[in-house]
Amino acid sequence: MSEVKVNKISPRSGTDVTLGDSGDNFNVPSGAAIAVTGDLKSSTLKDSAGAVVISKAGTTVTLGASGDTVSVAGGATLEGAGIAWQSSIVTAATLTAVAGNGYWIDTTSNACTITLPASASVGDELIFVDYARTWGSNKIIIDSNGLKYQGDTDALTVEYNTNGQSLRIVYSGATQGWIPTEDDAVVDAPVIPPYSIEFLVVAGGGSGGFSEGGGGGAGGYRTSTQTASSGNSITVTVGDGGAAISSGPIASNNGSNSSISGTGLSTITSTGGGGGGFYETNGRTGGSGGGAYYDTSFGAGNTPSTSPSQGNNGGTSETSPNRAGGGGGASAVGVNGSDVSTGGAGTSSSITGSAVTRAGGGGGGRSTLPVASGGAGGGGTGARSGSPAGGNATVNTGGGGGGAFSSGQSGAGGKGVVILSMPDASYSGTTSGSPTVATGVSGKTVLTFNGSGSYTS
Repeated sequence: MSEVKVNKISPRSGTDVTLGDSGDNFNVPSGAAIAVTGDLKSSTLKDSAGAVVISKAGTTVTLGASGDTVSVAGGATLEGAGIAWQSSIVTAATLTAVAGNGYWIDTTSNACTITLPASASVGDELIFVDYARTWGSNKIIIDSNGLKYQGDTDALTVEYNTNGQSLRIVYSGATQGWIPTEDDAVVDAPVIPPYSIEFLVVAGGGSGGFSEGGGGGAGGYRTSTQTASSGNSITVTVGDGGAAISSGPIASNNGSNSSISGTGLSTITSTGGGGGGFYETNGRTGGSGGGAYYDTSFGAGNTPSTSPSQGNNGGTSETSPNRAGGGGGASAVGVNGSDVSTGGAGTSSSITGSAVTRAGGGGGGRSTLPVASGGAGGGGTGARSGSPAGGNATVNTGGGGGGAFSSGQSGAGGKGVVILSMPDASYSGTTSGSPTVATGVSGKTVLTFNGSGSYTS
């Protein structure tokens, strides 16, 4: 192998020096280095194996070829890499961001919802800057587009609303997702977007009537689906059932109302069930009406004039033999005393994940067999001769109590219930009143309030 040792190679003429001919390779031994103090004007620079290290075409310099890995040694910096700032000022209400870009966001006229990339690699970054110092009046909203943001799922949105703010985020991987490395005064500020809540509101049932009394009417039964905004407190009131009666002169009690109310919601009130008719008195009006006293001169209780309807009327009576009417239920009127005066049937709901019937009317008191059973949905059994006490309704069904016979005690109405159902991802976890909480019910969280309380959306 020939060897040439010189200290300097100078051009013979002009300003170029040519090393070799086209197709020749020049090898640099391990440990040696070529220092370039000016421009590297060769079309390509290859390593000893013939792989392209640097090539230049026009004004573009390519580092490596397809499939190659270009590394920067520890402590070194690759100049020119980083964020590609966009020249256009974003003034629209929406922006679909591309990783590696920097954006000037002008919210002078409107807020801007920024949708992040649907897929990202560790180290991807984005920068957003308040171009006109107006984010305080018109915020930006970050939609993480299926990926996590500071560990929060895409069910949450993140808002930034500080004038003059800048936001730099870097993708950290699937566990925590996008993480701000610069966000000025705003740290982790997730906001649950508005979401739908299903409501079932059942009032307390009325008690049965005392002394040949009619069955108690079921508590009013209402449903609703409404949209709740983040941070709103929803007040839940659960009505008690009408208390049992063992003597006159007041011989039946209505149940108490149940309701839900909150900012931005339509208040839903279910009326307490009507007490059963008693000695020479009509059945009481309520969510469902109470059954009639056994004397046909007196009528059954009715439902209040509400729209939509929340129950049914009580049943009428028969004087001979003595048969009081059944209390009305959520889905059917109380059965008349001329038949077996059972309570009207309640209504089935699967809001808790399984079908449950609630708000059945109470059976009427009667002098002959068979005993008048309560309506499906918690209604109490009516009394008969030899068994003068009416049966209590089932608690937290809003059922009506059974009517008494002769001087026996009437059955108490069942306490009501209020149930909320919402997407698992939207549930805030903030409640009072100790509701029963069930998650994962076909993707829903179900709150069952057997007593009054609240939920903050």
